Amino acid sequence: MTTKFGFNLMSIDEFENWLANLRVARTILYIQQHHTWSPSYIQFKGNNQFEMQKNMKAYHVGENGWADIGQHFSTFADGSIVTGRSMEKTPACILGFNSNSVCMEHVGNFDKGKDTMTAAHKDTIIRMTAALCKKFGIEVNSNKIVYHHWFDLSSGVRNNGTKNNKTCPGTNFFGGNKVNDCEQNFLPLVSAALNGVTIPSVSTMNTDVLKYVYVTADTLNIREAATSQAKKADDREPALLGSILRVYKEKDGWYKISGSQEHWVNGAYTKPVTRATVNASTLNVRSGAGNTFPKVASLTQGQEVFIRDENNGWSKINADNRWVKKEFLRF
Repeated sequence: MTTKFGFNLMSIDEFENWLANLRVARTILYIQQHHTWSPSYIQFKGNNQFEMQKNMKAYHVGENGWADIGQHFSTFADGSIVTGRSMEKTPACILGFNSNSVCMEHVGNFDKGKDTMTAAHKDTIIRMTAALCKKFGIEVNSNKIVYHHWFDLSSGVRNNGTKNNKTCPGTNFFGGNKVNDCEQNFLPLVSAALNGVTIPSVSTMNTDVLKYVYVTADTLNIREAATSQAKKADDREPALLGSILRVYKEKDGWYKISGSQEHWVNGAYTKPVTRATVNASTLNVRSGAGNTFPKVASLTQGQEVFIRDENNGWSKINADNRWVKKEFLRF
């Protein structure tokens, strides 16, 4: 693994080892698949990954006005991987679906008739997705592993590619960009790459979780003991505003946020949330607590949400004033 411009370049073998040892405070529930469209394979020279990543960051910051590069990872035709924004930060990749997501950006144009994905690139994408599923307990299905094409560009509503949508991650990405293409062509390869590892259900995974909270400070230090005098954890970055944290233990107003490590945060800088799952085939998300407010997104059966507030039968599911009808949630 090599480092330049603040990014890490690694092979898929190195990535799997790196990810296994990575500590992330932010709760990860979803994996996004994207292609860059531009730059594409023609711009890749075999050794210019850092320069391409630097240029993408410059575009995202300079042209889009973002604070950082949008994606967490970029993959390349030779199977190499370059890190992007911190995993503790929410990505800037799919309108309305960035919370609790990790974003993979595959460098190339995978629309039909354009770049033909190399075998090395395919292998990396499959194994990366499998490694992320294993790391964060993400089930292999099309509610958890999503394509940008399935979300309306203007509203963020999931429409499965029927209206105002990008082709991303490409009309020939593992045979197509539709939900059926993903379920028939891509997800079985991810499942096979897990080598028989069974991803536990959410209810099984979280048996030791006391509760969930979200961060109310801009940054929240993670310490090695339940006191402000304790050393900051070397292997975890601070948790960021709005991040959902799992709480495994409480002590003197401090919360232990790891099931395996002594990682603690001051509970005074968090507020509780309630986890729920969508219990409807499609659930509209609105900009306020009522049917008269505009529809700004939609959720599908089984998707997880974290409730921050309630008002007259409506539940607020994130910090950006997004509300759903409580009767269509399962607790």
